[in-house]
Amino acid sequence: MLNCGEILKEHREKLGLSQSAVAKKIKTSHQNISRWESGKFLPSIDFCIKLADLYGISLDDLVGREK
Repeated sequence: MLNCGEILKEHREKLGLSQSAVAKKIKTSHQNISRWESGKFLPSIDFCIKLADLYGISLDDLVGREK
């Protein structure tokens, strides 16, 4: 099972977006995107919602939750 950071990176790369492009779209810094993808920090629920919307996935998919 992938961790949250790996999932974030995978979905970003599927869309062909850079960390800077994602950061602009969700109004944060590219450093935050890097920290989240490396697993150093987790995004807040507000940013999780923005990322899920941007990537066109559910929050469950974003965090790797399997039902």
